[in-house]
Amino acid sequence: MPKRILIIEDDPDILEILNIIFKEEGYEVFLSEDGSRVSAINEIKPDLVLLDIRLQNSGHNGLNICSRLKSDPNTNKLPVILLFAEADLLAMSRAYGADAYISKPFDIEYLSSKVHDLIA
Repeated sequence: MPKRILIIEDDPDILEILNIIFKEEGYEVFLSEDGSRVSAINEIKPDLVLLDIRLQNSGHNGLNICSRLKSDPNTNKLPVILLFAEADLLAMSRAYGADAYISKPFDIEYLSSKVHDLIA
């Protein structure tokens, strides 16, 4: 059974690129442009979440989603990689319990390697 990745990203172009990359690598991919699929996380049962911290016009905040996932006993061991173009990446990812962070624009090979390391 392939590993599952939930990608939460509000930029449709980045979302599609990530979808193509990870499907080609053999992952089962679930997509969300606004963070709403996080409410179905127990049904999706992802092995990893790629999460943009700036979800524009959605009413959701990636940092809050990460914090909720990491504080819930059912999902606190679920690896989360934050995607963002912010200063002080390390401090922000640690403060919200992320397992890793990738700054935008990101290197596809590095991102793929980080995903593989966390769920292999």
